[in-house]
Amino acid sequence: MNILGINAYHANASAAIVCDGQLIAAVEEERFNRVKYAAGFPAQAIRYCLKEAGLTLAEIDHVAVPRNPYARLATKIFYALRMPSFVRERAKVLVKFQGIPAALAQTFDFDPKKMNAKFHRIEHHQAHLASSFYCSPFERAALLSADGLGDFASTMWGTGSGSRMKIDGVVAFPHSLGLFYSAVTQYLGFLKFGDEYKVMGLAAYGQPEQLEVFRDIVRFESDSNNQSFELGLAYFSHQRTGPEMSWAEAGKTPTLGKLFSDALERRLGPARVPEQALEQRHRNLAASLQTRLEEVYLGMLKNLAERTGLKAVCLAGGVAFNCLANGKIFDATPFEKVYVHPAAGDGGLAVGAAFYVWHQILGRPRSFVMNHAYWGPDYSREDIRRAIESNGLAQNGCAIAELPEQELTRRSAAIIGNGKILGWFQGRAEWGPRALGNRSIVADPRRPEMKEILNRRIKHREIFRPFAPSVLAEATGEYFEKSYPSPFMTLAYPVRPEKRGKIPAPTHVDGTGRLQTVTREANRRYHALISAFRDLTGVPVVLNTSFNDNEPIVCRPEEAIHCFQRTQMDALVLGDFLITRQSPS
Repeated sequence: MNILGINAYHANASAAIVCDGQLIAAVEEERFNRVKYAAGFPAQAIRYCLKEAGLTLAEIDHVAVPRNPYARLATKIFYALRMPSFVRERAKVLVKFQGIPAALAQTFDFDPKKMNAKFHRIEHHQAHLASSFYCSPFERAALLSADGLGDFASTMWGTGSGSRMKIDGVVAFPHSLGLFYSAVTQYLGFLKFGDEYKVMGLAAYGQPEQLEVFRDIVRFESDSNNQSFELGLAYFSHQRTGPEMSWAEAGKTPTLGKLFSDALERRLGPARVPEQALEQRHRNLAASLQTRLEEVYLGMLKNLAERTGLKAVCLAGGVAFNCLANGKIFDATPFEKVYVHPAAGDGGLAVGAAFYVWHQILGRPRSFVMNHAYWGPDYSREDIRRAIESNGLAQNGCAIAELPEQELTRRSAAIIGNGKILGWFQGRAEWGPRALGNRSIVADPRRPEMKEILNRRIKHREIFRPFAPSVLAEATGEYFEKSYPSPFMTLAYPVRPEKRGKIPAPTHVDGTGRLQTVTREANRRYHALISAFRDLTGVPVVLNTSFNDNEPIVCRPEEAIHCFQRTQMDALVLGDFLITRQSPS
C-alpha cells in the first residue's frame, strides 16, 4: 500500500511517501527551487519521493492532503460574512487544492483516467498530531498541536493509543498562540515570514518587564481545568481582516500581512522598524513575549498531563519549534517523555497526512519510528566527483583528497580544532529546518570568538542569534543539566555552569544550548567526526549550524560548493572528499 502525502499551496510545500507503513522519503520543495518556505505545488519534491520509492504515479493507492474544507464549517461561514476578502483568498487556495489530481497528472504527463489513487482531505491539526504521534516511539501519549492557523483552528489536543488518535479539544480562530508570537515579532521589526525564531534568540538578552501587559494580551488560567486561552483581540488585526497571507504562488517566499493593531502600539509604545537599532526596550519585550508564551504553553501541557495521566507527550505545529519552552517541559509538567517531530511546522503535514490515512483511516497497526531525520536526497560518489570537477575547485587553488572514513574524520576534526570552519555534506538531506549533521557547517565550540566569526564570514546574520551544539549522546548529561535525548534539535537545556567555559561558542547568553544529541545508530559518520574531535580536544561537542547563507539549506553537492566558494569557509567535506583552501580566506 503506497500513500503519497502532499502539503501544497501553503508555506513549506512538501511531499512524503509511506509504503506499507514505512516512511520512504520526505522533503520540502524549498530544497529544490531554492526559495525559503516555498509554497505552490511541490512538483520536484513529489518527483523525488516517487523516484526514491521506485514508484510511478499509477502505483500510488492513496493521496493525503492536509486541508479539510468542511472542518469548522460554521466558523468559516461566520467569518465569511465578516471578512469576505480573506475568505475569498482562502477560497482561491481551496480551488487549487481541489485541482491537485489535475496538477499531478499535468506534472507527470499522466492520463488522469489511469490514476487509481483515492484522495483524502485531512484536517490540518490532525495531520500535525499524526506527524508526531505516529512517528514517535510511544504506544500511548498525550498530543498537542499549536501554530498560527489551519482549517480555522490554532490549537488541538487529545490522546493517542496504538494506531488511534482521539481529539479532545481545539482552540478556534481568531485565538492563536502562533499569531500572538508572530504579531509581536512583527512589532519588534522582524517582518519576514518565519522570523519568530529570531525573537526567541533575542529574548535571552532582556528581562520580562512587560510580562503583566502580555498576561492581559493573552489570558489563561493555569490552575483551571479549561485548556483554552484567549487573546485580547483589540491588540490584533487578524480577527477583523483575517491574516493577509500570500503563499499560494510558487517561486516566492510567503508573506504575512500586519497582525498587530494600533492598540498594541498605544500599550507598548511605537513599533520598531527594521532599520532601527535594537534597544533594551525591544530586548525586554522579546523576553516578556517568550515568558508569556511559555506560561500558556506549559500551562496547557501541565493541564493535559494531569487530565490524561499520561507520562509521554507528542508535539507538533509551529509553536513546537520553540525549543526554550520545550526544554522546560520536564520541570514545569508531569511529563517524563517528549517527542517533537523534526518538521514540526507545516512541512511535516505531508508525513502526518500520509500516516493518518495508514493508521486512522485504514486502521493498520504501527511499525515505524522516526529515530533519525535523514529522508531527503543523497548523491553518489560519481555525482560528487563530477560536481567537484565541473566547478574547477582544483584550478582555483583547492587541495582535494579522497580519504577512508577514519582518516577523513580525523583530519576534519583537526581542521575544526585549529579554529577553521568546515562544511560537512553527507548522505541524505535532513527532513525539517534543522541541519543535523548531513548538511551542516561545523566549528570549534571552545572558541568564544567563533560565534562572531561565523556571523561575519559565513552566515551574515544578526549577532544575537545563537548557534547549536551537537553532542555525543553518551556525553549529554556531562555537559547539560538534562540528558533526555534531543536528536532533532527541538529542546534547549541549560549548559552545566562548570562546562560553559568549555563550550562558550554555542552556549547562549542565558546559559542554554539548543542541542542535538548524536548517536552512532542515527548518524554513524557525524558521530565519528565528533568522537574524533573529542579524542583530539577532550570535548565531545562541536558547534553546528545549517549549511547555507541566507538561503534554504544546501541539497545538492553543487550548492554546497557554491556556498563554500562565495563564503570564507576554510574546508569542505563532500562524502569521502576533503577540499581545503590553499590560500588564506
